[in-house]
Amino acid sequence: MSIDLCVLGSGSGGNSSLLRTPSGCLLIDAGLGPRVTETRLRGSGTSVDEIRAICLTHLDHDHFNGNWIPTIVRHGIRVFVHSQRLNDLLRMALRDETRRIYRRDFKLLAQTFGTTDAFEPVESLRCRAIPLAHDRNGSHAFRLEGFGVRIGWATDLGRVPRQLIEHFADVDVLALESNYDPAMQESSSRPWFLKRRIMGGSGHLSNEQAFEAIRAILDRSQRRRGCLPNHIVLLHRSRQCNCPRLMRRLFRQDPRVAARLTVADQHRRTHWLRPQRLQPAIGEQFLIEWSLSSAAAR
Repeated sequence: MSIDLCVLGSGSGGNSSLLRTPSGCLLIDAGLGPRVTETRLRGSGTSVDEIRAICLTHLDHDHFNGNWIPTIVRHGIRVFVHSQRLNDLLRMALRDETRRIYRRDFKLLAQTFGTTDAFEPVESLRCRAIPLAHDRNGSHAFRLEGFGVRIGWATDLGRVPRQLIEHFADVDVLALESNYDPAMQESSSRPWFLKRRIMGGSGHLSNEQAFEAIRAILDRSQRRRGCLPNHIVLLHRSRQCNCPRLMRRLFRQDPRVAARLTVADQHRRTHWLRPQRLQPAIGEQFLIEWSLSSAAAR
């Protein structure tokens, strides 16, 4: 068995994705409550009972729902958060009177990570955190590696750091935020301060910024090992200021992306995405050579 990935929901209403491994299941973010998560998992062949760990990119309400705390304690699920946000996470157990009885046990399950050394949320799956500029407290991308598979995961980016391109250059699944269309953002009824926050370099990525980053990652990946990711997943689409049709029109301009594209949705899960480490086919090898020569000419 290898690794399967399912995006359960992605957007401002809640972000959560399930990584199924031979060592158990891992949630990347828990912005959907446990009941919604269980509903999304129906018919998928797995359940909340199989979740062994949760990795949190950051603590915004759409990435960690406090209703998880009783479920985390009952099932003994370890929760991984950046070391600088541990106290904030523990305070969440005190905000609601019904959760306070779980605080001591929840504290025992809370684990921290840094950005220097990799950590292991489930057995034989190594995870490295990459700091991102997002609002005041920042966020973290993850590079996960194990069972012959590499996954690059990044959402809530104010901008794309150079090290993200390097760390994601040889992954088998590439998942990146593509939050808004600039024209739709500018013409929306949102207040000026919110538009400035989102578009000002510490909020979210536009479609064009995400497309540029993905193309840079693919170029680097081809130079490094000559293969492309099996899947490219677009995360955290704004329902008000983005449109799947516009996203697909833009990203399909690059045939390397078009053949691998999945646009995650807020209200329904994706199918299981199963990465496989494959050598490029003959036609794709021609495409790789053409892309590399085009990149060199730019």
